[in-house]
Amino acid sequence: MRVVLAEDLFLLRDGLVRLLEAYDFEIVAAVESGPELTRALAESDPEVAIVDVRLPPTHTDEGLQCALAARRARPGLPVLVLSQHVEQLYARELLADGNGGVGYLLKDRVFDAEQFVDAVRRVAGGGTAMDPQVISQLLSRKVRESPVGGLTPRELEVMELMAQGRSNAAIAQQLVVTERAIAKHTSNIFAKLGLPVSDDDNRRVLAVLAYLERG
Repeated sequence: MRVVLAEDLFLLRDGLVRLLEAYDFEIVAAVESGPELTRALAESDPEVAIVDVRLPPTHTDEGLQCALAARRARPGLPVLVLSQHVEQLYARELLADGNGGVGYLLKDRVFDAEQFVDAVRRVAGGGTAMDPQVISQLLSRKVRESPVGGLTPRELEVMELMAQGRSNAAIAQQLVVTERAIAKHTSNIFAKLGLPVSDDDNRRVLAVLAYLERG
C-alpha cells in the first residue's frame, strides 16, 4: 500500500516510516513541510496520506489544508490526520465533504502499533478512524438541544463506537452483547436521529457525524 507521510519532527517521522514498512506499507514520500506535502500528493499517487495537522511554514493547520486541497483535487483520497491535541474545528473540516476515507488520531495512538496500523488500513479502505477523544467532544456539542439527547446511555455507547468506524460485530464484542442486539440499537439510533439506516458502516458513521456537526 502506497503511503505519503508528512511530519515535521524527524524522530517521529523516521519512527513512523520504520513502523509502516515493518507492516509492508510502501512509503513513497516522507516529507516535513506543507509545500513538500502538496508536491508529494500530486506526484506520488498515494493510496493513503498520513498528515500532521501542523507543518512548516505556518505551523498552524498547514498539513490539514494541504490534505483538504488534495481531496478536492482527488475526491475520496484517504487521509489520516495526526494531531497533538483534539481540535474540533479540524475534525469538522475533515468530515465536511461527507466522503469516507478519513481519520483523525491523537499522536499518542501511534505508540500502539497494531491500533495505528488498523486505523491506517481502515482509512485506506474508505472507512473512518476517529480518535475516541475526538468523538467524545463532538458528541458532547449541544447534545441537549439535539435529538442525540433522546438517546439512551447504551445507544450513546453504541454511537460512539460506530463513529470510531467499528462494525456491529466489533461493537457487540466490545460491549459483550449479541450482534443482533447491536443491530437493534443502531436501528433505534437512526430512527431517533431521522437518518436512513444503511448496511454500509462507513456511510452510517459519516451520517451520524454529519448530523451532529449541523448543530
